[in-house]
Amino acid sequence: MRILGIDPGSRRTGWGVVQLEGTKLRQIGAGTIKVAEKLPLAKRLHLIHQGLEQVVHEYGPEAVAVEEIFFARYPNAALKLGHARGVALLVASQCELEVHEYPPAIVKRTVVGRGAADKTQVTRLITALLGLKTPPEEDAADALAVAITHIQAYRSKALGR
Repeated sequence: MRILGIDPGSRRTGWGVVQLEGTKLRQIGAGTIKVAEKLPLAKRLHLIHQGLEQVVHEYGPEAVAVEEIFFARYPNAALKLGHARGVALLVASQCELEVHEYPPAIVKRTVVGRGAADKTQVTRLITALLGLKTPPEEDAADALAVAITHIQAYRSKALGR
């Protein structure tokens, strides 16, 4: 099972591909699609689309797991996040991949053990869970956490939990 996790953002979209091999999780690839904040939103979304398409074609995931929108403090930021998230869903649909969505608190609880974990804790635990020599960038770590959350949900269903 190979899952692409996506942590959408209008300036930085994290992505991470995790593969389940028996009972072991292995990182296949991870990174951050960074776009200049000064670009018009439509151009940023186009660049995110191109970047995610390239990731899908390069890594061949079986499904996509995307973090759901949380209620942001600033409505304008939430709207931009929603646009980036829409691009992620569009790429998955265009590539005919099944999409699974998880709230941020569930993702954090799955990898850290509590839903209020900060980005540093998530990065530290992802590094340990995947046996990485160097920690991934924060947005990539969040995306890997989303992919792991889906794999754990799948395992739980398979075991009838």
